[in-house]
Amino acid sequence: MTDVANEFDHAAVLERCARGDHDALHQLYLQEGSVLLGVVIRIVKDRGMAEDIVHDACLNIWQRAASFDPSKGSARTWIFSVARHLALNAIRYRDREINIDHSDPAEFEHDETFQHALRVDEAFDWQTGQRMDTCLQELETERRNCVLHAYVDGLSHAEIAAHTGAPLGTVKAWIKRSLLRLRECMA
Repeated sequence: MTDVANEFDHAAVLERCARGDHDALHQLYLQEGSVLLGVVIRIVKDRGMAEDIVHDACLNIWQRAASFDPSKGSARTWIFSVARHLALNAIRYRDREINIDHSDPAEFEHDETFQHALRVDEAFDWQTGQRMDTCLQELETERRNCVLHAYVDGLSHAEIAAHTGAPLGTVKAWIKRSLLRLRECMA
């Protein structure tokens, strides 16, 4: 770590971010942006993706700055952990993607994934889907929205909490309880 990094007060900058000081985020980016980018590139092995992740990390740091707890570690470590977690999540999502060449529709006939999807679609009980809609409607609006954000939009619990403004623990509890209610309703 350089002397400049030692002199930079990451905790104070996070406190300023928590108070809404845009200049603090800019200073943080100037201080750590290139290092964050280097760390994320080593994880995701793709510069374009890494740049997007660093951008998202800065937004995440800005939005969650008030949640930083100095008793749990240094501000700089917290900042880098935000970027690292986003990079690891991006790898997980990237590994789940299925790339299909749309140039030749005849290729679908031989694609195992596509054929499996057709078999699942043919076997799907559309009445179950209607029951699911009915059961979802029985949930309270904010809880239903959390479940839909998680399972339809693919958002993480933290992203849902940021999107809804609800505390992370509350979002987790809402989703867990809602899934139990949905399971009971569907039975």
